[in-house]
Amino acid sequence: MPIFTPGRRWQPPFMPFKREPPTRRLLVSAEIIIKGPLWGCRMCGNCLLQETAFICPMECPKGLRNGPCGGSTPESCYVDKTRPCIWYKVYERSFNMGRQEKLMEVLPPLDWEKVGSETWGDVAGQVKKMGTGNVVKGLVSPKKRYQTWEGIFRPVRQPDWWQGDSEYHEPKYKEPVSELERRLKAGEFVVACEITPPLSVSTNKLTSNIDLVKQYVTAINFTDNASATPRMTSWACSKFAIERGAEPVMQIAARDRTRAGLQGEILGASALGVRNVLCVTGDSAVLAPQPRGRMDINDLDAVQMLWILRRMRDDGRYLDGREIKFPPRYFLGAAASPFASDPKFQAMREHKKVNAGAQFFQTNLVYDIERMEIWLNELAKRNILGKVYIMIGITPLKSLKMARYMTEVPGVWVPEPILKRMEDADGAGNAQEEGVQIALELARKIKKYEKQGIHGLHIMPVGWEDIVPRIVTESGLLPESFVPSQQLKK
Repeated sequence: MPIFTPGRRWQPPFMPFKREPPTRRLLVSAEIIIKGPLWGCRMCGNCLLQETAFICPMECPKGLRNGPCGGSTPESCYVDKTRPCIWYKVYERSFNMGRQEKLMEVLPPLDWEKVGSETWGDVAGQVKKMGTGNVVKGLVSPKKRYQTWEGIFRPVRQPDWWQGDSEYHEPKYKEPVSELERRLKAGEFVVACEITPPLSVSTNKLTSNIDLVKQYVTAINFTDNASATPRMTSWACSKFAIERGAEPVMQIAARDRTRAGLQGEILGASALGVRNVLCVTGDSAVLAPQPRGRMDINDLDAVQMLWILRRMRDDGRYLDGREIKFPPRYFLGAAASPFASDPKFQAMREHKKVNAGAQFFQTNLVYDIERMEIWLNELAKRNILGKVYIMIGITPLKSLKMARYMTEVPGVWVPEPILKRMEDADGAGNAQEEGVQIALELARKIKKYEKQGIHGLHIMPVGWEDIVPRIVTESGLLPESFVPSQQLKK
């Protein structure tokens, strides 16, 4: 186990993709001999130890470089339960050292041309560029020390093609680009729901579900291979929704994307009329059926996806700097996970997503309103409630088995009283109806937070789309545009 990184090594060091000069190869050998035992260095060539409280983020099985995934817990990593969540440890140490705000900087994905090489040469080159004498004087002076330190390391960690920062970037357009955005900006309490994409090319159930719920909700989400299990693509489902007069929210999982694939796919989706995009890191392939895909690293994380897509839209630029003559237009969203770990850690993660470009959140499942309020208070402390629209996620429990399963889902918390209600109802033979009543109670309670940072509800029926109209109707959340089906037929 590395001395300063609290976790065993996940993978051996990366191998370089090109032959380096002898001097660089010598530096590589020295760096791995020193940093390997100390930090479990994988030789990513893009070192971030300065920003991550000297815990190497490459110990994360997903290779995440901007914070934890939605499955973060204090106990263990959900991908490998024998080791801790490395990002939980990064946050924990950062807060203890008073360095937590350093985690707010949006950090770039790996530059794979540098993977397998060292970072010391880049640092030495920056020192030479600044002037060794100036660097020594600056580090000695208390007034100039931080500025000098940043002058050395910022150009190394923030290359010209990225230029990440820790600031909020307001969208550069004014008029809403989607109906979801329009209603949120108008102050409506909106409802969205999720429809499970089909497992085959048959779209009969998909289209019938779209027709069933579209009058009851403002937008319909289509997941992107949830649980790393293949289904029809989110953009294809979104296109079917558009054709049937419904507004889609297209989810994009970083797990299955390269940076080139992401940029190309968003152009195509935008051209097809998709105007709402939800960026998620995605479930690890450890949840997938066998044979599983690679589980060691993601090319991108959700924060990096938001950063890239925001700049494509607002600046009209590809990641490589080329101009986009006709930039895509979309309303950018992200997932939030109120119960994944310590609320103040999660609030920081959500804050970073807002800074990167998230305009709305759809949260993981909420069954505990009091704990949700704690999370909201942490967001308020970070002054971001006025910068993002929040839609709280709920799922009606269809059975006691489902309720117990939810306790095992990363980032989900089911309180004991709700489990007890489902157990009693199961014994009485009416667990399904009790699950609906719990969902209705939650929906009504969430609506009461309308003026306190909550802007809507996101219903995830997990294949039980028939229940959506009842939940929306009985909780008093019918949209203003609702037209009864009888009138539609006339």
